[in-house]
Amino acid sequence: MSLHERLDKIRSAPKQQNQQQTAVVLNAIEDTLRTQKSEPTPTAYFAALLSLLGQYISNEKGIVNKEVAYAVVYLLDLVTSHVPAPLLRSKFPQILASLAPALTHAEAEAPLLRASIGCLESLLVAQDAQAWALPQSASSPRGAVGGLLALAMDPRPKVRKRAQEALDNVLRHPPPSPSIDHPAADMCAETAVRSLQAAAEEASSKKRKHKRSEEQQHEPGLMHALQLVKSIAAAENGWPSRKIDVLCELLLNISRGSNEFLTMASFEVFEIIFAGLAGQVSSAKLPRLLDAIKELQPSQNDSQLLPPWIAVLSRGYDVSAQIEPEDTFQKLPQLFNMISSFLASSSHNIRISASESLISLLNTCIPDQVLLEPSIMDDKALEKIARTLQDLLSVKYQTAWMEVFNVMTAAFEVLRWRSHPLLNRVVQSVGDLRSNDSFVGKKEADAVLSAAIKAMGPDNALSIMPLNLSKPVAGQPGRAWLLPLMRDSVSNSQLAHFRSELVPLSEIMFQRVLNHGDAEKTMDIKVFETVVSQIWACLPGYCELPLDLLEAFDQSWAEQLSNLLYQQPNLRTDICKALQSLVETNKAIAELEGEESLIQQGRVTKADAQKNVEHLAGFAGNLLAVLFNVYSQTLPHNRGNLLRCINAFLSITPETELMETFQRVSTMLESSLAEAAEQKPAEGIRKKQLTSEEKKSKMPPMTHTLMDLVITMSIYLPRQSFAGLFNMATNIVSKPDDPQLQKKAYKLIPRLSESEIGRLALQERNLELQQLLLTAADKASAPAKRDRLASIAQLIPFLPSSDLHFIPSILSEVVISAKEVNEKARTQAFDLLVLMGEKMSEGGTVVNANVPHMPADAASVQATLEEYFTMVSAGLAGSTPHMISASITALTRLLYEFRSKLSQETVSDLVQTMDLFLTSNNREIVRSVLGFVKVCIISLRTELMLPRLETLVPNLVVWSHEHKAQFKAKVKHIFERMIRRFGVEIVERHTPEADRKLIANIRKTRDRRKRRKEAEGAEDDNDAAPERRKGKFESEYDEAVYGSESEEDAGSEDISDDEVLGRAAEKGKRAKQGGRQYIVEEDDEPLDLLDRKALAHVSSTKPARSKALTEGTKKKAKTDLDGKLVFNEGSDDDAMDFDEQGLVNGQEPGDGTLEGGINAYISALKGKDAPQRGQKGNLKFSNKRSAGGEDDDDGMEIDEAQLSDARRKAAKSSGSPGSTGGGKAKQPMRRGLGAEKVRGGGVGGRGGGGGGGGIGKPRGRPFKHGLQSRRGKR
Repeated sequence: MSLHERLDKIRSAPKQQNQQQTAVVLNAIEDTLRTQKSEPTPTAYFAALLSLLGQYISNEKGIVNKEVAYAVVYLLDLVTSHVPAPLLRSKFPQILASLAPALTHAEAEAPLLRASIGCLESLLVAQDAQAWALPQSASSPRGAVGGLLALAMDPRPKVRKRAQEALDNVLRHPPPSPSIDHPAADMCAETAVRSLQAAAEEASSKKRKHKRSEEQQHEPGLMHALQLVKSIAAAENGWPSRKIDVLCELLLNISRGSNEFLTMASFEVFEIIFAGLAGQVSSAKLPRLLDAIKELQPSQNDSQLLPPWIAVLSRGYDVSAQIEPEDTFQKLPQLFNMISSFLASSSHNIRISASESLISLLNTCIPDQVLLEPSIMDDKALEKIARTLQDLLSVKYQTAWMEVFNVMTAAFEVLRWRSHPLLNRVVQSVGDLRSNDSFVGKKEADAVLSAAIKAMGPDNALSIMPLNLSKPVAGQPGRAWLLPLMRDSVSNSQLAHFRSELVPLSEIMFQRVLNHGDAEKTMDIKVFETVVSQIWACLPGYCELPLDLLEAFDQSWAEQLSNLLYQQPNLRTDICKALQSLVETNKAIAELEGEESLIQQGRVTKADAQKNVEHLAGFAGNLLAVLFNVYSQTLPHNRGNLLRCINAFLSITPETELMETFQRVSTMLESSLAEAAEQKPAEGIRKKQLTSEEKKSKMPPMTHTLMDLVITMSIYLPRQSFAGLFNMATNIVSKPDDPQLQKKAYKLIPRLSESEIGRLALQERNLELQQLLLTAADKASAPAKRDRLASIAQLIPFLPSSDLHFIPSILSEVVISAKEVNEKARTQAFDLLVLMGEKMSEGGTVVNANVPHMPADAASVQATLEEYFTMVSAGLAGSTPHMISASITALTRLLYEFRSKLSQETVSDLVQTMDLFLTSNNREIVRSVLGFVKVCIISLRTELMLPRLETLVPNLVVWSHEHKAQFKAKVKHIFERMIRRFGVEIVERHTPEADRKLIANIRKTRDRRKRRKEAEGAEDDNDAAPERRKGKFESEYDEAVYGSESEEDAGSEDISDDEVLGRAAEKGKRAKQGGRQYIVEEDDEPLDLLDRKALAHVSSTKPARSKALTEGTKKKAKTDLDGKLVFNEGSDDDAMDFDEQGLVNGQEPGDGTLEGGINAYISALKGKDAPQRGQKGNLKFSNKRSAGGEDDDDGMEIDEAQLSDARRKAAKSSGSPGSTGGGKAKQPMRRGLGAEKVRGGGVGGRGGGGGGGGIGKPRGRPFKHGLQSRRGKR
């Protein structure tokens, strides 16, 4: 921004008080300049501001007026950078003398200091080498830098940050001179090191004083000093080389502390220093820095300082490898040997740091040239590194073997093919360890061997570790475990090795399987079969960019693979993957753009890859014939790999062979269609319903298979074959008798759109395809609907803007498809509606005369978005509720998509129309309108919706009383969104008096949730309840928001908001639509589903198993109130005993029927007789249970004290059960709750005169006591 623009910004509209004062000062200066007839140049502004500065700030007067002083210095900061540099150099002492009071005054506040620092920064940047050569004094540039260094440690963060930025900028603009560093760099570095040292000593002394304190000590001074060092080190030429030693020692000492922030800041300084040294200008400092760091090597067992030192050294050599890769590589063996010695440390942290450093050095310090064209010196250096790696597997480093294995893995990944023969001994040693059954690090060893197989190739790896499977060698173990490693690791290797070594081995193993015959398979036979499958699973890896494709892939190998494809269905997947990989990997290399990298390309050049592709193209015709035949013999669910393999070879097949193949397939398809047409009448007579298993195992008709192949070939065909292709598709699309074949034919247009030639063909034949789709509309079957819509969508972009009649012609079909049963068809319909809307919004002409069922003299109209909405709205006048509902759903999706592009009048009319439909008596229509209302509430402008609430809310609230199809939940959710957006007062004002309880309920729910959230101290925005609900959602609110669309009764049909609004549908939504059922099992044995009582164990609600219930039903032994087993007490005639078959006294519970058993089971769990404990721990027998699970107040309570008294009294008494009073004959009666068996007077009884506070058995219902009393409680 120029000075003129900055000053204009101040003049225009000052908002804050300090800006107003700045504008006043600026106007005063400009008035003065106009009075003196001076040009408003930066120099004139600068001179005027300097004279003003002396009036308001001086050493004698101090700061006269803070506001005016700040305004003057602020303007001075803006102007100084635009003043000519010679003037700033010549008047430097005078200017500095004027600024000094503002920088040094004790009452100077942060804004004034920041502006003064800006002036000083511009002043110092303008100085030349001669000025910087002056000794440090109060009027020299070095003296000014000293002031900046002091301010860079100021406790005020904004002042400190501004001073550090100024220092950084000054050091980044050194005066022209032969020196690399800025003249003030040494002074800045020395001051920063002194500050850092003083801060570190102060922090250390504080730490010693407070070492008993557990709290972590914060060291702001040390952090400020580190920040200053970072600012100086970030300068263009980095930290001065003469001050590196002291800084490194200080930083390493700081990083060893326990304060992680200081450690991170220290490492950031090192990172900045190394990044600064990566440039060519300052790279000469790097060797000195690395030597200084190496000289600071800590003790071998210093677990605090050694890890950061290793990390810093590793980062330094990383930078060195970028600048001098060859020299750094020659130093690598010595460095590698030094760091690897730390792996013998007893400290885990040191071992981890050493291993990570070795991995970093391997990845950064070995240049590509060493691998591609190594010199003699390079080979010697690699041999030294290999010897060091081999030594790491000695017993000395046994405690660090897990870290060593990580280093070995990195070494193989870096050295690639050079690892053979350098690391052969490593492979041998790790392989021997892996073969030892007692070795515990098999997973890590597998990773090393996998990297070795990938790097040196399976041929070299197996020469070191032979499999020993076909002809085992005495004393050597079999290594079948190598096969899974090879499957995952082989790549860019010799294909001939697979043919010469593994194919014969698989033949031997397979022959052993054949020799076994049809007898029952033994374990050995299963092992042989597994080995065969594992061998062939390695083939895709061998075919991934092989180095010997031209020699290894010959006619005999192609014939062998073809025979296996025919004869061994279980090997088809691996062979198809291998053939596909051969084509795709070589094509990827051949089509690379830019400079080649042989390391990344696996030593295969683009020319070699092109030769490989041409070689494979010679076999493409015969292989495609084999693949087509195998494809026709394979069940549909196993055809995926075959189809991908066919695609790969079609992409490289020569055009002549491709045309011949297409002609053959087309001829076969025509004959198959004719045969199918002849067989149809006969099949219709004897057609039989197939089971699901029979459908899976039944081969599809040949017409379907051939159509799949035609569609696959279509994008590779030349343009001259498209005429026959479209004719074929036209004939099939017009035949509604085979829906699946019709569906496949519709896939042709989307398939062609994937290629450039196909898109050109679609554009040329656009009119023909339009006519075809329009005429075939009435013959389209339901399974083909989605693909038909996809075909229409491919034509829309190619419609000429001069004639868009196809859109209104097809619109009614697309709109009605928005209510399709198939979810994918609905989604495609919504996308197509939006696509047509975008096409209409681009403009053009709709020729209505060409639209079917329109008069020939119909006027053409301009294509606009409003016209498109008018077309869709025509469906609102449909004759069926289904059509009206579909139109409303379509308008909902379009309104959400184009709401910002539509005129307010159109949107208002649309909302008003839907308000009327809300009063309809048809549920299907209203269900769609509710979706429309929700979109309006959440997406339309507030000023548009507020006037509509007066009629919308009363019409909407009517449907809150409808319980079917989740209307109530939907309406409640819409009201919640309205309240959230418009406020509860506005919504309540328009709600009828009788329905305001809904608003009150929503408000109470929100308040309750808010209070619960505050009580829990939750800081997030989730409205989670303290206990998880047992439903599908966390709360009723979430259930209303997310569950209302999918949890409808099975007979209703609805469309989710996600579909309408174009969002991705939730996975597993279908699983939510059906009810869930649970099987209640006993603990001792599973449920017998063939038993006649099995239905009693099936529940639609998830049962909560109760320990009390389980114990009370499955144990025959009686228990007392304390749950203790009671023996030899005689029979309790009145107790209800459940036997092991679930019978009561040998009969079904309840009324003796199966339904009665189910009712008895549910009653035991959830019946009104189930007792519960009240708030004070009292037992309650409730006569009814409320919906929330809380007991009513009419329950009968028994106090714990009464129970204890009853137990004590019963324990003292003995004898037979007595009768109640009144002189009546004694009758056997049930014991009261809490009473032992007594003789004589009963504790409780029934009938007249009964004494005691006991509790009798309720008439007509079973009495439950003891553990049974808790039956059904969760």
